[in-house]
Amino acid sequence: MGIKIITDSASDIPKELALKYNIEVLPLLVYKDGDTTEYRDNVDIFPDDMYEFMIEGGTVKTAQVSYESFYRKFEECINTDDEYIYIAFSSELSGTYQTSKMVEIELKEKYGDINIEIIDTKAASLGFGLIVIEAAKVAKQTNDKSKVLETIKYMMKNIEHIFTVDNLEYLYRGGRVSKASAVIGGVLNIKPILDVEDGKLIPFEKVRGRKKAIKRIAELVSKRNIDLEKLIVGINYSYNKKDALLLADMLKKMYGIENYILGEIGCSIGAHTGPGTLSVYFLKQNN
Repeated sequence: MGIKIITDSASDIPKELALKYNIEVLPLLVYKDGDTTEYRDNVDIFPDDMYEFMIEGGTVKTAQVSYESFYRKFEECINTDDEYIYIAFSSELSGTYQTSKMVEIELKEKYGDINIEIIDTKAASLGFGLIVIEAAKVAKQTNDKSKVLETIKYMMKNIEHIFTVDNLEYLYRGGRVSKASAVIGGVLNIKPILDVEDGKLIPFEKVRGRKKAIKRIAELVSKRNIDLEKLIVGINYSYNKKDALLLADMLKKMYGIENYILGEIGCSIGAHTGPGTLSVYFLKQNN
């Protein structure tokens, strides 16, 4: 008997780490404008292909993990001796968590108590992914479910998200900024610095120019942390790996940070933030 971790593709966990820590990833769904095909994030459609489509003027929409997918997976779990924890994308940004809870209710009515715990991380992208990875590490080391849940709770409380986007138009399409802000931002080359607070996307600073935005992200890491040399950070990007490596180099030169997870923002997140997004995630240590 063991403890198994399930998550969804909005966690943007690099495939090699999902394999290493035996994390099962359920894909959110992606739809291209004018195409009725249902694409599974990072299964049928991959980030670079989607970003190229968006750069050429195409629009994409996303949908949560389907009810049927949850039902099949959770029912499969019930028929094993293992304990399962499904760690979900923020309920403030997607209906995925709510759908998983609906499936849980139906299965409990059918089977009684089930061996699946569902957690709303109130986190997104690789910030969410770092919570999942740490939970999976603990799950591999122990059969104590309470320790895994304590780890998740601690990570959720202390995980930080800081990111910028290259084009405000994509945030406007997703209802995150006004049309006026998107237009003015484009004209003035304004790059917003954003955060995730209680599961919601929050713009909190504006910087003019891409290079200044990257530098500001690096500066903000030090304002939210102590003991920076031991910090493990997540850095991810959409169609701009060069900028991600530049940010990693800045963090090394400024603070001695050498441990980081580098990954590409998947389709379920990138559809709303667009190509050119750059993010850093880390565990706050000053409280």
